[in-house]
Amino acid sequence: DKGLDIPEFSIVGYVDEQEFINYNSESHQARPVTQWMEKNEGPEYWERQTQNGKGNEPSFRHNVRTAMSRFNQTGGIHIVQVMYGCELRDDGSTAGYDQFGYDGRDLMSLDTKSWTWIPTMNEAQITTQRWNSPEVREGEIDKNYLENECIDWLKKYIEYGREDLEKRVRPEVKVWGRRQSDGATRLQCLVYGFHPRAVDVKWMKNGVDHVPSDERTPILPHPDGTYQMRVGVEVPTTEEDAYSC
Repeated sequence: DKGLDIPEFSIVGYVDEQEFINYNSESHQARPVTQWMEKNEGPEYWERQTQNGKGNEPSFRHNVRTAMSRFNQTGGIHIVQVMYGCELRDDGSTAGYDQFGYDGRDLMSLDTKSWTWIPTMNEAQITTQRWNSPEVREGEIDKNYLENECIDWLKKYIEYGREDLEKRVRPEVKVWGRRQSDGATRLQCLVYGFHPRAVDVKWMKNGVDHVPSDERTPILPHPDGTYQMRVGVEVPTTEEDAYSC
């Protein structure tokens, strides 16, 4: 839709939570997002990724039209999303996932035990039956990709970006309070600028007693690759000095 300020089609690649490559239907160009990708891959790689993006555009337009037909829709703005990836664990074992969504809802996903496609909505049954058929065996193709090619690429990307991906940055902390009219104070704790994403933030009373937070934001990314989150709690104003984050 020309009224929306977003590309009709886009691809975004991540290692952990860090975006490292993207492509969209306005630029028609795959491009690096991190310095370590720009430094380690040359023109052949980017041309290959660009052609991959261009090749996927018409098939996703077809996917949207197919989904609209299955849901008996004739107009409006609709979105097909695909999310897939692989995971390399510390013990050397691997895992993978592949799933489709439509208009923000789960549509179908790959069962990585049976390597068959499972419909989450009735409208996906025609597709999953065809993909699971002896003639197509889409799950076996996906299995081979997720267990082999995807892991090979992941290892390569980790090596490229190891210094950046494994950096450790301690969080900054900002605390403030707002007194309410009912003898209570709402305390807020903003923790920001930390990496990696995993963090444990909580309010304490007298430095020992954990106080459950009644307000907690998701962990949100910063453009510089670090993260932030905020937790809030309501306490008696007469005791506010006893609390710390």
